[in-house]
Amino acid sequence: MRPDPAVRPEYVAAFREILSRIVASLAGTQRRALPVRMYVAGGAAMHFYTAERVSEDIDATFSRRLALPEDLEVAYRDADGAARLLYFDRQYNDTLGLLHEDAHEDSLPLALEGIDAGVIDVRLLAPTDLAVSKIGRLSEQDRADIAALARRGLIRANAVRRRAEEAMSGYVGDLARLRNSTEIAVRIIRDAERMAKSGKR
Repeated sequence: MRPDPAVRPEYVAAFREILSRIVASLAGTQRRALPVRMYVAGGAAMHFYTAERVSEDIDATFSRRLALPEDLEVAYRDADGAARLLYFDRQYNDTLGLLHEDAHEDSLPLALEGIDAGVIDVRLLAPTDLAVSKIGRLSEQDRADIAALARRGLIRANAVRRRAEEAMSGYVGDLARLRNSTEIAVRIIRDAERMAKSGKR
């Protein structure tokens, strides 16, 4: 897939620069170890899908253990001239949130000019899995992101509920909060769908 046409080119350039540094760090890696898949979640994936907000960090995991280079932050100026920073979040861990066991397998490849997919295969969590990943915390930002995906017709309420329930089958502990959060997410999606149909934002 290609980014939403409204995605900010300045952001894409900064994102691509960080990726190019990761690619450079893999020089000399045996070809049989490549490509390394990079699974992008969080605000970065949201921006590529919706162009609604710009995240300062890149939340991503890899298909292999990777010795990341040191300098993975880029300062840039937005279209309005505002100074911004984009950095790779080294603390991100997708094992602590709600994620379907097939989320990585079902992720979507992101085509970025100048990035060799034979070295780094950049992939976005599919919209439904991205929504499910936000159910675990379900902050105000997470709720807004779920609504944004729904307004664009990228997710459906029943599909998100089903995927979340399937994801929970692989978890242990008290799942009551996750089930309640799933129902809240479903209501958010249905409300956003109704608003989209009525022409409201």
